[in-house]
Amino acid sequence: MNGADFMTLLAGTAGAFTALLFARAAWHKLADFTEFTGFVADYQLVPEPLVRPVSAAIVAAETAVVLAFLLPGGAPFGAVIAMALLLGYAGGMAINLQRGRDRIECGCGGAAQPLSWSLIGRNIAIAALVASALFAPITLNLEGAIAAIGAGFTLWIGFIAVEQLLANAARFSLKR
Repeated sequence: MNGADFMTLLAGTAGAFTALLFARAAWHKLADFTEFTGFVADYQLVPEPLVRPVSAAIVAAETAVVLAFLLPGGAPFGAVIAMALLLGYAGGMAINLQRGRDRIECGCGGAAQPLSWSLIGRNIAIAALVASALFAPITLNLEGAIAAIGAGFTLWIGFIAVEQLLANAARFSLKR
């Protein structure tokens, strides 16, 4: 496998992972939109009258990420939206941690976790992975597409497992 093939496979893997990540996040938010608006309000970054519209815009943007990665040629658009969301979430978390507000639930769409610098690092790392979809076109043959989807799914399952471990560790440290 040459360097260009590797970058294309990496971009396809990042695309599959990102689509799964944001599909899960959007689904979680839509499944209990009222709870999600509570998370947005807890961050205290937007005035109360804007909490619901901002929450709806976040879900719409996450859904747009998924759709963009599913449409031919949409990966760069999806990657830009995904990176903006991930870095925006990291910024919101950092602001609240700087304010000393570390007991807020992140609202990320998975296992419940209080804000932490590790979540910020996680979002930055995911944004860096997603960036690979900007620099390598996702033009895979059938075998490459199957490999990228399989690798993206495996990466996503690993992400969920690590996320649950971090949530368990956070719960354990809160009980001490």
